[in-house]
Parts: sequence; structure tokens; C-alpha cells
Amino acid sequence: MSKERDLIMPGIPVPGGVWAELGSGSGIFTLALLEVAGPQIELYSVDRDAKALEKQRRAVSARYPQSRVTYLHTDFSRPIGLPALDGILMANALHFTKFDQQQAVLQRICTYLKPAGGKLIIVEYEARRGNPWVPYPVDFESFQYLAGEAGLSEVRRLAMIPSSFMGSMYSAIGVRHPR
Repeated sequence: MSKERDLIMPGIPVPGGVWAELGSGSGIFTLALLEVAGPQIELYSVDRDAKALEKQRRAVSARYPQSRVTYLHTDFSRPIGLPALDGILMANALHFTKFDQQQAVLQRICTYLKPAGGKLIIVEYEARRGNPWVPYPVDFESFQYLAGEAGLSEVRRLAMIPSSFMGSMYSAIGVRHPR
């Protein structure tokens, strides 16, 4: 079992649904999401790097040729035309958004979720100090605050794994409910 799958599986108890992966890159977590959510999933894969999306498209079509993936070459920090989503996965993506913009970006992202039970799953490094590769880290305590301000509840850590890069990585979930 892959570490990517281990991180997101606890947040996806039932297969299928309409999901988006924001900041999907070359698709490491995309493949894990397709594995966990199964062939019933409808997925919108969003990244601002066209070459990474093309690499991802090739990997996905080789491993999951029947998958339903729409690739969107755009920046997730700007408004995106998406349907109401059952879930959003953001794996190692929010830490590229400047600290003073993370709240606004997360609030916008949460509006894409179905108002009754849409889930945001995040994977980030458990760190407070950035570096050139993780410039604006979002540790779990910060995510709890940001998620609450964005209207998510039931915020909890899903899993944590060691990382040789920055100590450890965690996954967490928040659920959108009508206010």
C-alpha cells in the first residue's frame, strides 16, 4: 500500500462521487485518489503546470484507462468553474499560497463543496517554517483554524507519516455543513 493511499483513505469511506484535486501536479495523489475512490469517481484535476498535467494524464490513462478525469490547466487560487463537489483533495498544494492569502483561497475553495457534507482533504507537512520547496507551510493547528474560518466542521487529523524532507506529513479532513 502506498503512503499516499494511506494518507487519504481514512477520509474516503465510500467509493465514487464528484471530486476535484487542486494542485494535482504530475499525479502522485491523483493515482491514489482514483485507487481509493474507485472507477465510479468523476474527477477534476486542476494544476497550473501544463507539462505536469500532461504527465499525469499519461499516467492515469495507462493505469486507469476507464477513468473519468477532466484536466483543467488553471491556478486553484483563482475562481474555477466546477460542479458541486462531494470532495476536494489538496495534497502539498496549499503551502504554495502566501500566508496572508490562505484564508481567502480556502474560503473560495470550500464554496465548491456540496453544502451538506462536502469534504476537504488536505495533505501537508507538519511544519511552521518554510523553505524554497514548501514556502508557506500549513501545520495541523493552522489548518484547524483556517478550516473553521472557511466554514468547515468536524475538522480532524486522518493520518500522519514520517517524512525525511520536513519531519512528518499529515492528512486532515473538514466537512461543509449548511450554516
